[in-house]
Amino acid sequence: MLKRQVLMRRLDIIAAAVLIISSTSEFVDAAPAAKPNIVLIVADDLGYRELGSFGQRLIRTPNLDQLARQGMRLTQHYSGNAVCAPSRCVLMTGKHPGVAHIRSNRFVPPEGQEPILPDEVTIAKLLRKQGYVTGAFGKWGLGGPGSTGDPLKQGFDRFFGYNCQSHAHSYYPSYLWSDDKRVELNNRPAVPGHASLPAGANPLDPRSYDIFKGKEYAPETINRQALEFVRANQKRPFFLYYPTVIPHVALHVPDEDLKPYLKLGWRDPPFTRAGNRGYTPHFTPRAAYAAMITRMDRNVGRILKLLDELNLTASTMIVFSSDNGTTLLKNEVDYEFFASVGELRGLKGSLYEGGVRVPTIVRWPGKVAAGSTSDRVSGFEDWLPTLLDVAGAGDAAPAEISGVSMAPTLLGKSQPERPYLYREFPSYGGQQSIRVGKWKAIRQNMTSGSLKVELYDLVNDVSERHDVADQHPQVVERLAKLMEQERRPSKIFPLRPFDAPAVKPKKKSKPSTK
Repeated sequence: MLKRQVLMRRLDIIAAAVLIISSTSEFVDAAPAAKPNIVLIVADDLGYRELGSFGQRLIRTPNLDQLARQGMRLTQHYSGNAVCAPSRCVLMTGKHPGVAHIRSNRFVPPEGQEPILPDEVTIAKLLRKQGYVTGAFGKWGLGGPGSTGDPLKQGFDRFFGYNCQSHAHSYYPSYLWSDDKRVELNNRPAVPGHASLPAGANPLDPRSYDIFKGKEYAPETINRQALEFVRANQKRPFFLYYPTVIPHVALHVPDEDLKPYLKLGWRDPPFTRAGNRGYTPHFTPRAAYAAMITRMDRNVGRILKLLDELNLTASTMIVFSSDNGTTLLKNEVDYEFFASVGELRGLKGSLYEGGVRVPTIVRWPGKVAAGSTSDRVSGFEDWLPTLLDVAGAGDAAPAEISGVSMAPTLLGKSQPERPYLYREFPSYGGQQSIRVGKWKAIRQNMTSGSLKVELYDLVNDVSERHDVADQHPQVVERLAKLMEQERRPSKIFPLRPFDAPAVKPKKKSKPSTK
């Protein structure tokens, strides 16, 4: 493991060097518009080391690597939370998880998740007030159709994609949402996101998996709609929010995307969906996962190409990030084979670094230095004030947000260190963390009543392997007090034992004598 840590740190140094050497000044002389266009791209469950520009060795991401060469890599940027909905809530509202309305995933029938509140202030609402036309294309997950959290009620002029994140588990669904209308796709019947091989099917026969292939690949349809939004609004400032569903499982990808990886000869045992939590099976899961990320990269490349064709590159700021770390379902995604989070500890669902530190890139020609890197600590809540600064409306940021504008850092100016970065997650055992400078305090198993604080020195131990809480009791006391001060109680998403009694471990029952 020590060898892998050293290797991954060397990869960081090499990647940074390559970016600087190969960076270009092709956009420096361009004069951006007074209000630049903004493109915010969020991948789904993409790990910290799953882009070439962040050290990936097996998966091809040429367009995003080029984006990094033309802009800045943020190497200590944190998603809003450890899973989908609460992370996106932080992103949209600029509020950290201790005060945000949505703090975990929660399905609300018949379709959708717990909605954000009607009077919530979102990035889209604020940018629309500044004259931006706003569009969201991909996965929403912050309120079902017609609810208070519907994207059309939260500042977006146009929406196309999946409203519900459970619906988004299938890449071949029977329908998507176009604004407030269902649009039927050429997938009848839809390919489910969760299924097993039929009884009697041979798991070693690739034809057994053909039932999990559809006709109309939803990410392709969504990408076309996003491109059309850019074309239709090229004469005015636009905010394009592109939360792609890739690479979240299920492992659904067209055969033509799979072929390049099948030629590599990886030992790739079939995933046949063992257990109850898995998604649809795949004959070559490693190749499928890599192909999905490359497909995402190609879709991003189409946006970049269109901006070039419309002469909008110089007047457009692009942000790329991920909503959390790599999935913890190893049967579907072999995160060890891909070194998906590298030397970091934890995966999706965890507040350890691998669950929340995400690959992030910013390109703004003539403003953000090409081939640059920043290790300043930042988080999803910071994008709301940052994008308002970019739009020339920094004063419009609400006073109650938790975010701190990163504009000075992006523009190459000095900026004070972030005072702290707070996270809480009531699921997956109940967790709480705070980052202050080099220190990170974290609590686990809070649902069972534990308030034990682990302490890590991330400068010297980014892998969070050495708990030094006993050696620094004053630091632990200070950060524990700060964690308690930063949060507000939540009835919908209680963090035990603060908001509700701890759940006592079940006693082992005696063997039945009947």
